[in-house]
Amino acid sequence: MPAHPERDYAFELLAGDVLAVLDALGITHWVALGESLGGGVATLVDQARPGATRAVLLCEAIAFTAPPQPPRPTPDGSPGGNYMATIARKRRAVWPDRPTVLASYASRPPLDALAPEALAAYVRWGFVDRPDGQVELACPPEAEATIFELSADARGAAAAWQHLADLHAPAVVLAGQHSDLPTEWFRAQADRAHAPFVIVDGGHFFLQEDTDRAEHLVRRHLEDVAGTAR
Repeated sequence: MPAHPERDYAFELLAGDVLAVLDALGITHWVALGESLGGGVATLVDQARPGATRAVLLCEAIAFTAPPQPPRPTPDGSPGGNYMATIARKRRAVWPDRPTVLASYASRPPLDALAPEALAAYVRWGFVDRPDGQVELACPPEAEATIFELSADARGAAAAWQHLADLHAPAVVLAGQHSDLPTEWFRAQADRAHAPFVIVDGGHFFLQEDTDRAEHLVRRHLEDVAGTAR
């Protein structure tokens, strides 16, 4: 039976999943890095457990008053609908093996911009082995599409945006200079959260494009902002 989207994928419930893992590990305080969907969810983790997040680094977080994608025709040319959800539903779910996936993903955007080790890690852990010897996406295309659709819902990006003004943790907002999402969206996030705003050379996945640079960004900004919270 298909999962009910609001029950399973609303940002507040995804935040609850994060907290359940942290509780199971016995972790009571943390610093958070939230990229894309993870950024929107990280804001609601802060909302659900005030004071537990010591600092948060938001990297092109999905937290907006408007839908996270501007209206544009779907790939078949028809107007309306959710462009990213339509793309997600067209993703190939089952592949012969991981080397085939890796070769295909490395040959076209947006994943061709990823550092080789980052792409290899995605292919390794983002797929599960099937009994027939093939591999399959760990996140089914329908689930990914539903998440994109809920991102435009009141229980998605809008809920994350709403809490930005009331973050308990100090934050830094980062955006990719060559992202396909407007820089103004992330500048507005920084303004709403009273947080520093940093533009990074790269696209939406700038953290995975250069892992050495990503380590530097994380250490620099999370250490700095966590220090201000002490």
